Amino acid sequence: MLGSIETVCAALNEAGVRYLIVGGVAVVLYGHLRTTVDLDLVLDLREENVRRALQVLDGLGYVPRPPVSLELFADEKERSRWIEEKNMMVFSLWHPSQAAFEVDLFVREPFDFDAAWQRKTLVELEETRAPVVSLQDLVELKERAGRPQDLADLEALRSLEEDADGPA
Repeated sequence: MLGSIETVCAALNEAGVRYLIVGGVAVVLYGHLRTTVDLDLVLDLREENVRRALQVLDGLGYVPRPPVSLELFADEKERSRWIEEKNMMVFSLWHPSQAAFEVDLFVREPFDFDAAWQRKTLVELEETRAPVVSLQDLVELKERAGRPQDLADLEALRSLEEDADGPA
């Protein structure tokens, strides 16, 4: 899975896409090993940025899990309709040759993107750097989600915060 994450991040970086890694991969990148099968991304939802991201993901071979065209994600009104009518939180993409790995794009920014962008952490992967939401922002996202896995992640993240705050 690391290869898939690295490929997606490198391509988004090359295209100048503003995005933040959140979810389980962010938890892992902060140092808590756990299983996850998707890469959760929050895009800066300005239209030009979204269109660049979709072009990159399409070029990598990712296709939408729902039966709609990839380009519809760039339409703010369509995303709003998905939220209202389908209670959609993320738009899932999958790759035909990597059926066990998905890229999930948040359909709404769960925070002020520009502020979160300023607080991000850049994590060195093997061949690229990945912009990861700050630990504080990740904790807040997990608190809001409140699902069992999020609660388990919160315990681990709080432990990491305590370690970071303690003596070196």
